[in-house]
Amino acid sequence: MFSSYILIIAAFLVSSLCGFVAIPHIMNFCQRKKLYDIPNERKVHSNAVPRLGGIIFLPSMFVAFVIAIFMLSFGTTDRTLTFSTWTAMFFISLLLIYVVGLIDDVMGLSATTKFIVQIVAASLLPFSGLYLNTLYGFCGIHEIPFWVGAPLTVFLVVAVDNAMNLIDGIDGLAGGLSVLSLCGFLYAFHREGMVIYCILIAGLIGVLISFLYFNIFGKVEHNRKIFMGDAGSLTIGFILGFLLVKYAMHNPRVMPFRRDGLLLSFTLLIVPLFDLARVIFYRMRHHQPLFGADRSHIHHKFLRAGCSQHGALICILSLSLAFMVLNLLLAYVADFDLTGIVAVDVALFVGGNLLLNVLIRRRESAQDQQSDAFKRDASRP
Repeated sequence: MFSSYILIIAAFLVSSLCGFVAIPHIMNFCQRKKLYDIPNERKVHSNAVPRLGGIIFLPSMFVAFVIAIFMLSFGTTDRTLTFSTWTAMFFISLLLIYVVGLIDDVMGLSATTKFIVQIVAASLLPFSGLYLNTLYGFCGIHEIPFWVGAPLTVFLVVAVDNAMNLIDGIDGLAGGLSVLSLCGFLYAFHREGMVIYCILIAGLIGVLISFLYFNIFGKVEHNRKIFMGDAGSLTIGFILGFLLVKYAMHNPRVMPFRRDGLLLSFTLLIVPLFDLARVIFYRMRHHQPLFGADRSHIHHKFLRAGCSQHGALICILSLSLAFMVLNLLLAYVADFDLTGIVAVDVALFVGGNLLLNVLIRRRESAQDQQSDAFKRDASRP
């Protein structure tokens, strides 16, 4: 029998290899079919870039999973693999999300249509037995009934899915945040001895690494730069939402009770979730459509504050890591409860955004002054 570490590494390597082999062919296909992400006033990039990078995520992860499962069964007489109802529903839901994302990348779909499909896909999880059934003492709430946990599960999965889709605005951001979150979930599930989940996660990390290579370092003029598109961001978001609920759900038949079940899941996704909440409040406050597109996301704010794309990427990834370290220290060193940790996180996130607003106003004010000075100089005889 192969050890769990070998299986995880094998899944990572196979999926990464699939990505490095397939993505150049996808870029060439996009070039022939003119399938580009076209720049506009709300987008950061200034060149037409292929947008179908995400179509390789699910196939690569599946190939790596099948090979690792074959390795897992090698050398044992028990070649059966048991799938529960919710496992089947998860794959059906994931395929539905993947197909919708692919259709949107190729033909285009309305935000409302995608939102409805997300709700339908997410609803399959609680009705197959997978739902958040405890809040681990958050606001004094512990166990919750199905009629509360089911809609809460749908809400969380859809929220994570949209958060990852909306934060995909600069090179490497959605992919980088996903890799950080997936590494955390990989540790968490491996700690519980759940090798199957580790294989799935490692497979997704592998193909994301290959994608990030082309996404961050690829050259547009050589047709070696690509975006993940909705097929990628929606697929990643749905998987992360599923992992959040799976790890946070208390099921003594699968895993013993873990007091950090919800804390860890929440912490690994804190930046995209908080940014989604902030953008929703911003649009409601300014009477803007919730499904509209704008330049109010956290990466836009870092860019307006003077960061380059890579600078903004490093800042946001560092922010995500900082929240992870902080929450672990608050939980295990300072012995804060979940309510207190969330309160600290919210206060720091709001404070950081207010500081960003100050930096943006100062920079834009200085730019206005320079522009006025230039106009005055130009108007002098």
